[in-house]
Amino acid sequence: AEGIEQTFSRTCCSLSAVEDARRVASRLGIPHYVLNFKEIFEKTVIDNFIEEYRRGRTPNPCIRCNRFVKFDALLTKAKSYGAEYVATGHYSRIIHDERRLLKRGVDSSKDQSYALYSMTQDQLAHTLMPLGTLVKDETRRLAAKLGLAVASKPESQEICFVENRDYPAFIKRHAPDSAVPGPILDADGREIGRHEGIAFYTIGQRKRIGIAAREPLYVVDIDPARNAIIV
Repeated sequence: AEGIEQTFSRTCCSLSAVEDARRVASRLGIPHYVLNFKEIFEKTVIDNFIEEYRRGRTPNPCIRCNRFVKFDALLTKAKSYGAEYVATGHYSRIIHDERRLLKRGVDSSKDQSYALYSMTQDQLAHTLMPLGTLVKDETRRLAAKLGLAVASKPESQEICFVENRDYPAFIKRHAPDSAVPGPILDADGREIGRHEGIAFYTIGQRKRIGIAAREPLYVVDIDPARNAIIV
C-alpha cells in the first residue's frame, strides 16, 4: 500500500489534485467532501490488474474503476448523502429515450464511452456528464471564465497507480512471484529467446522483447499453460 500511495503523488489522484478539487468547490460555492475508497479500489481494481497480467491478459483498470468504484461505491455513498446525481467529467453523453442510452462524446478525440459500457440503467439515471457536449478547448474556456485555477492544468493520461506507465516494475514490486522465466517462440514454435515472465508482456508489444532480429518482432500471443510468449 505504501508503494501505491507514493505513485499517486505524481498522477491524477495526487494530493495536489485533491487540493485542486477543494479550491474549485470553494470557488463554485459547493460543499467539498473527501471519501476514502482505498480498500475497494485495491480489491476490485489493483488486485485484478495484477491477476490479469499473470494470466497473460491486458486489463483496462479504468473500466473496473468505473464499474466498482465510481458508479457503485461512490454513487451509493452519494445517495446516502441525499444527492440525486453523480456528475462526472467523462466526455460521454447520456441520452434519454425509451431507455437511457450511453453515447460517445462530441469531442471524438476525448471520447470515454468505451470505458463506461458496464453502466446499468439505474446508474445512468443518476449520473450527469455535462462535458459530453463540449470539446476540450470549450471546457478550458468555460473553466477560465469561471475563474477556476485548473483551467490550464496539464492533462494526465497515466493509469493513476502505475508511475511512468512502467507496468513491469509495478508488477514486480507488488507480485514478485510473477517473474517466472520462460521461452519466447516464433510462429513455428521454435524457441528464439527467453522472457522474464508473461506478466510483463502484452499482445501487440514491440519494445522490450529483447531479441535482436533483422525485422521488427511483435508479441502475437501469450500462452500461460506453457508460460510462453509467441512473436
